[in-house]
Amino acid sequence: MKSLKYLLMAFIMLSITACEAQIQNAKKQTVKISGNCEMCKKTIENAGNIKKIAKVNWNKDTKEAEITFNSKKTNIDAVLKRIAIAGYDNEKYLASAESYAKLPECCQYEREKREVVVNTKNDNHNEHETHANTASAKETTIQKNQLQPIFDVYFKIKDALVATNGSLTSESAKAMTKLISEVKMEELSTEEHNVWMKVMNELKEDAQHISETKDTGHQRDHFTTLSKRIYELLKVSKKSSSTYLMFCPMFNNGKGANWLSKEEEIKNPYYGNKMLSCGSVQEIIK
Repeated sequence: MKSLKYLLMAFIMLSITACEAQIQNAKKQTVKISGNCEMCKKTIENAGNIKKIAKVNWNKDTKEAEITFNSKKTNIDAVLKRIAIAGYDNEKYLASAESYAKLPECCQYEREKREVVVNTKNDNHNEHETHANTASAKETTIQKNQLQPIFDVYFKIKDALVATNGSLTSESAKAMTKLISEVKMEELSTEEHNVWMKVMNELKEDAQHISETKDTGHQRDHFTTLSKRIYELLKVSKKSSSTYLMFCPMFNNGKGANWLSKEEEIKNPYYGNKMLSCGSVQEIIK
């Protein structure tokens, strides 16, 4: 009986080790996350887990989660923000009232209000306000748009393709690849974060493919999907000016392809001077 017990313990330890081995540059942190039951455990872990990037193991008795994450691809704030979006308060973020209300009745844990310091421009002192959602309060203090540098370099890639300049396109795509890895996910708004987690890997893959060649034909193939990911991000990001969604009906063997532009004037990146004015405005993103 003892040997069976030791064998079971060894199997559990090997399973944990194998799981952690899949996450490179692994860091561990234990944090408090509210919740009640096994259903909460499943939701919390599903919200925080990302294959080979982050692993969450939540204990319903201690209300603590051991989080293992790849420190070069994410951070503890990004993991906890996803969990808050799913409806669960934690040390860093409070879930929105809407997310909490959507939880099954058995999962609706007792909540605590927290006080947040808000700086005002007109006063020389700190004004205290109680918020139901610290994530929203955090977002209001963020001044830098984490995604704007990526949008800016996207338009450089587009302009380089309009000029059919493979070298400049490649250089701009290299800059985008670097910028993608520098995004601080914990500083994104809730909507931006949701879309970012969806498109980040594909965005980086397209940028890398474009950077690795000076063949504008191959670059344009990947520019179609790159434009799709950028469009999804632009739709949820704050913008200082309008952006135009354009459509070329000829590219991709007549299937067509979209691109984005800061100007309403048509300058086709898929054909350059061959068909510079081919296309139409499909949408104005304000």
